[in-house]
Amino acid sequence: MTPAPTGPSITIAVLTYKRLDQLLPLVAELRDQARAFEGVASILVVDNDPDASARHKTIRALGDSGRYVHEATPGIAAARNRALREADSALLVFIDDDEVPVEGWLRLLTDEYLRSWPVAVVGPVVSTYEETPEPWIEAGGFFTRRRLRSGTRVDVAATNNLLLDLAWLRARGIEFDDEFGLSGGSDTLFSRQIAAAGGEMVWCDEAVVYDVVPRSRSNREWVLQRAYRSGNSWSRSSLALQPTVLGRTRTRCVLVARGSIRLAGGSLRGLIGSITHNMVAQARGTRTRLRGAGMLSGAIGHVYSEYSRPASVSPMTEKV
Repeated sequence: MTPAPTGPSITIAVLTYKRLDQLLPLVAELRDQARAFEGVASILVVDNDPDASARHKTIRALGDSGRYVHEATPGIAAARNRALREADSALLVFIDDDEVPVEGWLRLLTDEYLRSWPVAVVGPVVSTYEETPEPWIEAGGFFTRRRLRSGTRVDVAATNNLLLDLAWLRARGIEFDDEFGLSGGSDTLFSRQIAAAGGEMVWCDEAVVYDVVPRSRSNREWVLQRAYRSGNSWSRSSLALQPTVLGRTRTRCVLVARGSIRLAGGSLRGLIGSITHNMVAQARGTRTRLRGAGMLSGAIGHVYSEYSRPASVSPMTEKV
């Protein structure tokens, strides 16, 4: 007789877009983690490719461990919301299709959840490189993400390693905003909405996932583009959190001031770094400058669509 599950029910959601070579090994790893899990665990693959290119191979790879669904609406927000709506479990975990979790990752996340019953548990992402990047990238440390003590409360999170309490979210109607679907930043707004509604989010430093930074991202243009987009989406999410005209006006003024400080301070630091041949200062100053420019553009209502199809204009050539 099979023993009854002792843990919570959980859905592992993987959003994918034309990354089949990375998706299939991940599905195999997630099947192993689901089998070892003491609760009821299943995998949900949401394919955001309009052509559903991952359908047949993914269904075969999943076997009886989960489901494949096709979300044809472009944009990561639509795919994330599809996962929220499709999950029939108590908990949902997001992991990216180009990541690999450590052994016991699913158990580590749920153990942290069961310690204090927060709304969300956030795990770290550790990056390696497809090929050695130029010294400018390494000097800036742009792919070194934060690490915190397990149990630390956080107020913003990405969805690349995130466990969620679905009942809490559904009771409050919190989903991802489609307005951020092609611009990026829907996870920033989503997690900030959780915090604004009083939801606790805690860190689990042991539940690591690894990703490999591809050649196409380990370069100056991509790093600066991402800095600009991050600043832009931060301002837009800050404004979206304000329900009144007065609140948005005050927030806009604050964002203009902070963006201007970053723009000026980053420019100065980058210039000093160039003059003194300090690559760390030059790299980080340049990124701060672009983030400030993005904050300013978002504060005045400009939307930079990083994930638009076809690709959008680079912010380095765009007037802000």
